[in-house]
Amino acid sequence: MKTAIVCGAGGFIGGHLVNRLKKEGYWVRGADIKSNEYGNNSADDFVLGDLRNHEVCESLFDRKIDEVYQLAADMGGAGYLFTGENDADVMHNSALINLNILDLSRINNVEKIFYSSSACVYPEYNQMDPENPNCSEDTVYPAAPDSEYGWEKLFSERLYLSYYKNWGIQIRIGRFHNIFGPQGTWEGGKEKVPAAVCRKVAQAENGGLIDIWGDGKQTRSFLYVDECVEAVRRLMIGDFLGPVNIGSEEMLPINDLVTLVAKVAKKEIFINHIPGPLGVRGRNSDNTLIKEKLAWAPSQSLSEGIEKTYQWITEQVANPQQIVN
Repeated sequence: MKTAIVCGAGGFIGGHLVNRLKKEGYWVRGADIKSNEYGNNSADDFVLGDLRNHEVCESLFDRKIDEVYQLAADMGGAGYLFTGENDADVMHNSALINLNILDLSRINNVEKIFYSSSACVYPEYNQMDPENPNCSEDTVYPAAPDSEYGWEKLFSERLYLSYYKNWGIQIRIGRFHNIFGPQGTWEGGKEKVPAAVCRKVAQAENGGLIDIWGDGKQTRSFLYVDECVEAVRRLMIGDFLGPVNIGSEEMLPINDLVTLVAKVAKKEIFINHIPGPLGVRGRNSDNTLIKEKLAWAPSQSLSEGIEKTYQWITEQVANPQQIVN
């Protein structure tokens, strides 16, 4: 039986990844500063602790560990990452977690370690045109991310690659592009755009008005969580180190995302554009490299994923007391 640690297992993607590894027959240890708030806890063992603490991280390796999946980070949606108010925490907390987990993986002879990077590493200057963003993997330099979150992710990519170069530890790096789906944060300020829009539409009356930051013409692509987990597993099984984009090429403006969610909800929804943190004007995953290296591309349309996500968020809005803490 293979063994794995999933750092960030109390989070959205981490919870789904644990489920996938369990289905594949792994013994899985989850680790996070919080348990999964929606009860998505299927790990064989769960360490509830602060991964900035070196001793907590040491405790994870009390047995032979074959693989580590490092998803833990100080992160959130635009309302958390792009205001500038949380920059020091984002950089300090995430870098410290990566330093701890990577070096202890080396010391304990972990066979492979996956690091979840982000599309936020890409230069702002290549994402000013909402119709034609350029996010191919080789465009990351000259570096100019639009947030400190992106700078920390880029630094940590280099950290992992340095450990591969100097120590030979087998690393895999995936750059996530706006992952969404059920059992993810949907309120409170750290939710991503699809969850926020689903929540607002679910709470609105038919013919109601919802707030959207900016003019709504900024473009994004969104990847359903099951597709993300599939890509991560393919990356870990294969020989390609990365970094590689893990995302969808189905790009649309935020206004159109609202229209899509409203259609799923069978509601007429109007948009009130208000000032707010926006990030780059356009972002879309370039999947050329992942198709070449992993023979993989997303198989599910955005509308299919939105239907599942909207249904789940509607249930949370209607029955918030059912949330498992």
